[in-house]
Amino acid sequence: MSAHSDGPARVEVVLVKAGRMKIRYPAELLADDGVRATVRAPWAGEGVRDFGFVRFEPGDVFTEHYWRDRWYSVKEVRAADGTLKGHYCDITRPAELSAGRLVVEDLDLDLWVSADGGDIRRLDEDEFAASGLLTRDPEAAAAAVAALDELDARAREGGFGALLA
Repeated sequence: MSAHSDGPARVEVVLVKAGRMKIRYPAELLADDGVRATVRAPWAGEGVRDFGFVRFEPGDVFTEHYWRDRWYSVKEVRAADGTLKGHYCDITRPAELSAGRLVVEDLDLDLWVSADGGDIRRLDEDEFAASGLLTRDPEAAAAAVAALDELDARAREGGFGALLA
């Protein structure tokens, strides 16, 4: 970003799943050190999405951390009033950022960590098993499972503070 910029840099976040675009949305690029890119965006879904243990809704703000060398992203979720709801972690192939597009491929596994760290949930393991990745690309499947295990361990051992610092 140059000194003559009219505002924060913008990127388009593109989430791909099973070879198809799942969602895309504009975001503000907060930082990019060449390994990790951090963006901020409002909830990009349609209306309210109630998971039973958390609700994503209009007004929520996601600060999203993507790595070019790790198989996950970590999204800090805050309500419109700034209250931390928790962290939603997507297991993905390493992110690619070029030409104003941040592209990640979702590998189905997810982790939810509530704001107080008391509720840690591994999600969509059934979708991952059904995806065929284990037979189609065993190395990627192993990396995905290892990434989920790493995030789960971090969440149980004190949270994501050091990872996101």
